[in-house]
Amino acid sequence: MEDTAPPMEGERKKRILMLISDTGGGHRASAQAMESMFEQVAPGATDVRIVDVWTDYTPWPYNRFVASYQYMAKHPWIWRLSWYSSAMPVGSWFLDTMSTMHCSGSFRKCIEDHDPDLVVSIHPLTQHLALRALEKRGSERKVPFATVVTDLGSAHPWWCHPKVDACFVPSDAVRKVAERRGLSGEQIRQYGLPVRPSFWQTPRPRKQLLDELGLETDRKTVLVVGGGDGVGSLGKIVEATAETLSRDCPGGAQVVAVCGKNAQLRNRLETKQFGDVHVQVCGFVKQMSDYMEVADVLITKAGPGTIAEATIRGLPTMLSSFLPGQEAGNVPFVVQSGFGEYSRDPERIARTVTSWVQDPKRLSRMAKAARAASAPTATQEIAVDLLAMLDDPLEQPPLKEAPLQGAPI
Repeated sequence: MEDTAPPMEGERKKRILMLISDTGGGHRASAQAMESMFEQVAPGATDVRIVDVWTDYTPWPYNRFVASYQYMAKHPWIWRLSWYSSAMPVGSWFLDTMSTMHCSGSFRKCIEDHDPDLVVSIHPLTQHLALRALEKRGSERKVPFATVVTDLGSAHPWWCHPKVDACFVPSDAVRKVAERRGLSGEQIRQYGLPVRPSFWQTPRPRKQLLDELGLETDRKTVLVVGGGDGVGSLGKIVEATAETLSRDCPGGAQVVAVCGKNAQLRNRLETKQFGDVHVQVCGFVKQMSDYMEVADVLITKAGPGTIAEATIRGLPTMLSSFLPGQEAGNVPFVVQSGFGEYSRDPERIARTVTSWVQDPKRLSRMAKAARAASAPTATQEIAVDLLAMLDDPLEQPPLKEAPLQGAPI
């Protein structure tokens, strides 16, 4: 057999390993956003691998993290206990020791399989074991390691490991977490949250989008989302909001209910009559950027990605729930920034949102506050910095203006 000469180093794509866990959709969405931006900034220069390392590599019961997360998200008291106990020194030490005993080899196998030029962690549980795996490789080649934090107003301490080369944080609140964990100013970089590609570009005209989405052009639009699984009090919120708008703003409003994967809720809402308000019921949607562009108000759980996207679209936001610990800080981020409020009560949510719809000047002020809190170029800025961390940094174009000011970058 003839020997095949290996490709020259300058011709090989740089391998970027992005470590996540699919505990919620935000981690993979952020990783995919970064992958798309790498291709925008340095076309054809990177080979990105997005790996759910806990599911794909670790033994039972660690490979059941995703199912465990879904269960705890539906039982917030269990999530609260888990989040706060693991954030305390004793709990953190115990879990660190157990995972090191049982999963160190799994993380080393993942690193060996992908042989990366750069490792990027986009999950709080993919820091310490991955860093130890890199330390034990025994290779002279230094592989840089970075963390991109995807929590917004608060963050678990595990997000911030003092041995990383760079830790990208989205807010002042998360920067403080990193500083308490001992990270230096040189390690911490603050740009904002990475968002999906559809939010990088200037949207099409509002009337055109309303027509394409099958919505009325002469009504205020309230967008209600419950996450990918459509869980929580989404049904009660939609019903209360539609009924209140029908009573107080007859003929003047419409509701878009995004039920995600919850087919049972979608079927139930589709069979209801709500009076003089137009209600569009959707399942899982891919055009969330378009829906946010045409909406006048958003009702959502306090997920960081959704909030970051809402700020880019200048969307007043009513928060309806949050996961204890992880999402708790997102509530003051929205409220103190001046573009939203919080309540768990469907009736109060409905009354509040209806009052906003009836007050165009207030909606305008809130929309302006939302845009002031946005970071539309964060994805690009993070990508440029990450590419510069590679052993032989790729040739970079100068950072362009904010994508929202014109055509896609």
